[in-house]
Amino acid sequence: MDYETFWQEIKGFCLILIPRDKCDADIEDGVDEETVLIVLKNLARMELASILKLKWRCDVPMRTMH
Repeated sequence: MDYETFWQEIKGFCLILIPRDKCDADIEDGVDEETVLIVLKNLARMELASILKLKWRCDVPMRTMH
């Protein structure tokens, strides 16, 4: 999902995120758009998990080879 699509897709969820004008300004000031998008997606994920009362699930296996 690209930056523009992200903003269109989250409209209906009423999430509390970094304002789009701030994100646009950061991109204009030289911050990589992909970096901004990664941060926004993670914030959206955490916000939705909180709203939906989802339990935290670790993606890293508990047993590792090291």
